[in-house]
Formats: sequence, structure tokens, C-alpha cells
Amino acid sequence: MWGIVGNKTYICTLFNVHGQKRLKISTNKFEREMTNRFIGDYGAKTDAKGRVFLPAPFRKVLEAEGEKSLVLRNDVFQKCLVLYPESVWNEQLDALRGQVNQWNSKQQMMLRKFEADAEPIELDGNGRLLISKRKLQYAGIEADVRFLAMVDRIEIWSKQALDELMDDSADLGDEMEAAFGGLDS
Repeated sequence: MWGIVGNKTYICTLFNVHGQKRLKISTNKFEREMTNRFIGDYGAKTDAKGRVFLPAPFRKVLEAEGEKSLVLRNDVFQKCLVLYPESVWNEQLDALRGQVNQWNSKQQMMLRKFEADAEPIELDGNGRLLISKRKLQYAGIEADVRFLAMVDRIEIWSKQALDELMDDSADLGDEMEAAFGGLDS
């Protein structure tokens, strides 16, 4: 499905992952491909103040991309946090705003909730980020944390919650075949 809003063309793709509808929105003007992508799954521990070291490979990607500012928000579908480079956050927000009808109160409320949940984040001189108590509680993070790369953003999980989710997931090969097996190469 595609559409033109103002001078921007939006391409929207709906797909289903584990029974949940997802929406991918991209624009021809604002989409900026990250040359370097986040890769990997790393463990860490929070300190008593809620500070945690961002894994060095992720810091290197941010540095290579020239990203200084980050945005942290609760995930829409899972009990985890999502850390966006500011440019990725801005692109996503611009695309979302372009799809929201300003005269539809439900859509306006959805946008309010999405934006209100976001917090700006800066890494300190040691490469740590401070996660608010409210965010730690939402994600069920007490001490052990897992950082999971998700292409252009990073998910932050309670170690226990991510371990349980990964253990409960069906076989990856079966999921990949079900999702993409009928596609032509």
C-alpha cells in the first residue's frame, strides 16, 4: 500500500509476526540508511542509580554514524525498551506523523501516547546511559540487562524476560520458512 501526503510518498507494509500486526512506514525523502548496522546480543548490569554501559560495538556504530543523541521509549509490543539513534527516531516520527489524521481523535491520542513515552538519552563520558526508574520498572529490569541489536535500533531487555521469550519461541528455521518460504528469490 502506498500514498502521497503533502510532498512525501509513503510506502506502508503490513505483516504479521507471532499473530501481531506490524506496520513498516518508509518515506522517499526522510529515509536515511544507516551505513553501519547494530549487530549482536550483549549482557550488562545496571548500577544502583540505573546506569548501564552501552556495549562497545554499539558505541562504535553510533560514533561511525555521527550520532550523539539517543531516544529511549517503551516498546509497543513487548516489555522491553527501545533505544533509537536520534536520526532514526526523527525519521520514524516524521513517517508516523505523516500517516496520522489530525482530525481523528483516536489517531491523535495514539500519536500523543507514542511521543509522550519517549525520553532523550545522552551517554556519559564513560559510555553509560541512565535509565529512569519508571523505564526499568516497565521492562522488569533489576540488575541483569541484555542489549539486542535490531538493525537500526537497540532493544534493552531484562535478561530473564529475553531468555524466557527466546526459549518460548518456535524454531527459527520454521518461522523463517513460514514467513518467507513462498517468496521468489
